Amino acid sequence: MSEQVLVDAVVTHGEKQSPLGAGFKRLTEQIYLQEAPPSAVPLSPSDPTTILLYGWGDARPKHLAKYVDGYRSLFPAAKFVVILCPILRCLYQTLEARSKNMAPVIPACFGSWETADRKSVLASANNRILVQVMSNTGGMYFAATLNAYRKKFGEAFPHHMLVVDSTPGSTSFLQNAGPWSRAMALGASGWLPLPFIVTQALACFFLAALHGFGWLIGASSAAAYSVAAVNNEELCERTARRLYLYSKEDDIIYWEDIEKHAAQARQRGYEVDMDMFEGTPHVGHMRTHPEQYWSAVRKTWEEAVKGL
Repeated sequence: MSEQVLVDAVVTHGEKQSPLGAGFKRLTEQIYLQEAPPSAVPLSPSDPTTILLYGWGDARPKHLAKYVDGYRSLFPAAKFVVILCPILRCLYQTLEARSKNMAPVIPACFGSWETADRKSVLASANNRILVQVMSNTGGMYFAATLNAYRKKFGEAFPHHMLVVDSTPGSTSFLQNAGPWSRAMALGASGWLPLPFIVTQALACFFLAALHGFGWLIGASSAAAYSVAAVNNEELCERTARRLYLYSKEDDIIYWEDIEKHAAQARQRGYEVDMDMFEGTPHVGHMRTHPEQYWSAVRKTWEEAVKGL
């Protein structure tokens, strides 16, 4: 199963080693923590202290590790919290279940793994947080984190910058049945030995059944909730600067939907930067144009913390 591939770990001296590599502690099967290296020195006093990274649906840890390496080059003294984002689990879980699964992100960011309370959050005024979300699935798990934080503290999740890579897209089922089923088929290709078109057809059938069931019981989809949550100041900190990274060649998330979401964010008072890439596929911008990618991240971060 793809979830098993995502959370697979090798056993070393009786302990599970993180699939993200050395230095990462497995908090849950989806959430991994890497503390800042003891000898690391920030390149700037305004560098982020915590980087929260939500992968795309069924992203392999070795691919997410490349983003960790990129951020580590920019911000060597940051702590990393990385979330693996299996597609199937996200789609069949309720918002309450997703939020419960994402609740450990809160102490990972603001306190120890054992405890996190209101006092620890208030004491972390110098905790500068950069969040990166990739694809719609990463957005769904981020939205669940926002909901978990809101339920715990009654406030929006505090952060200084949000990077949204190849997301968010439209929440219309008919418009997205093809792209969503293709994304699921890509994620399953490593463990399901079927022709790609057959795998995509099965994924499309599953999505249709899930959509139909949700319509019957009047439930809001995970996609619809996440797209709205990111532009809701009660959930997502309005003072956080935002960077959209996207391309017209993305065949899973359409660029028009991303620009529409960015425009809505501006209307609601969010500071927004946008960077369009040429000829890049879905979540392929960093791989194809690394200099442009990391330059955009650094530039927006400098704007986000200006005046601190």
